[in-house]
Amino acid sequence: MRYSHLFGKTRKTAPHDADSANARLLVQGGFVDQTMAGVYSWLPLGLRVLRKVENIVREEMNAIGGQELLLPALQPKENWQKTGRWDKVDVLFKLKSQTGKEYALGPTHEEIITPLVGAFVQSYKDLPVALFQIQTKFRDELRAKSGVLRGREFGMKDLYSFHRNVEELNAYYPTVMRAYNEIFTRCGLDIRVTEASGGTFTKKRSHEFHVLTEAGEDRLVLCSSCSFAENEEIAKVAIKDPCPQCGGKLLGLKGIEAGNIFDLGTFFSDAFDLAFTDAEGARRRVVMGCYGLGTTRLVGALVEANYDERGIRWPKSVAPYDAHLVSLAGKKGTAVADAAEQLTRELEARGVEVLWDDRPEVSAGEKFADADLIGIPLRLVISEKTLAKESVEWKQRTADETHLEPLTAVAEKTVSWLNR
Repeated sequence: MRYSHLFGKTRKTAPHDADSANARLLVQGGFVDQTMAGVYSWLPLGLRVLRKVENIVREEMNAIGGQELLLPALQPKENWQKTGRWDKVDVLFKLKSQTGKEYALGPTHEEIITPLVGAFVQSYKDLPVALFQIQTKFRDELRAKSGVLRGREFGMKDLYSFHRNVEELNAYYPTVMRAYNEIFTRCGLDIRVTEASGGTFTKKRSHEFHVLTEAGEDRLVLCSSCSFAENEEIAKVAIKDPCPQCGGKLLGLKGIEAGNIFDLGTFFSDAFDLAFTDAEGARRRVVMGCYGLGTTRLVGALVEANYDERGIRWPKSVAPYDAHLVSLAGKKGTAVADAAEQLTRELEARGVEVLWDDRPEVSAGEKFADADLIGIPLRLVISEKTLAKESVEWKQRTADETHLEPLTAVAEKTVSWLNR
């Protein structure tokens, strides 16, 4: 992709009302554009990052037997009344049609998927089953803030599992926990798993997956020596206390909740009479699990965990492009441009995604500043000086030093570096 053709360029100044690093850098870097408070348009650069996150999530959900579907965002009031949540969920967007019928814009989908499964699951032979979607959600937040971390419209992956008994759910629950850990590892994030409140979903067990950062809204109690971790809202210990597991020192840190998993039991099955016939012919309630992961929020968390004073530093796995090629034309503009175009072709032929800054009238300093702001992991520079040495300047976004690589070998080295 030539940068001169890219829709959505970098901006010289940050939004005046940006209250977090992701709100500032995603807009300034040309990844998103704010439509109104809590609502964003995803520009080509940002959508490439989001799609890579979604694909990692999709691959890991498929790996544990999840089947993808897509549920409606518009939900009937009657379904929410059946669960008693129509008047309990304070962030529920409610609207009325021209005929006076009331609906909700879904912040979650238990009220839709439970009766849907009831239409297809009749026998114990139909279970277990795991269904997931990647969908746009809506929350009537009193105050949308922190960029894409807390919006009124956002992307989310929901996985719902349906089981014959508690034992079956108990076996699947840790499988999802491992899949979530794999998702965050592949995205380049260090996370902490904490026990948490089930909120309006369940009074049973619940776990949250937190990215540790000062931008987080949740306060966590963590042990410095072992894996003990709890959300402060349910913690039975204070920071001054010893760790209840190992006696070690407890720390109070902030985290961004990037995912959560819930044991729903039969709450929603009871509300919608979701039952199956077992091997003895008896009718039994289906036991459910729910596993959420905010895809757009994960992009925001990635920025909060990977930036410096110059811009974003995307991990390789989710960067919008693999390499940012900068051509500095000088007096031999044609020769430099030809070499850059040839290198782009060589890289793309090897499967490397390249963003080529081909702008002829822009200074080297501005191009380098834009490259740092956008944050693609590898910067390659072709100029008159490098061509004179039949070389390309090589610089990783996370490093300060640069060096020259032979022009004939840089494509192969790039592939090798990306695959490490």
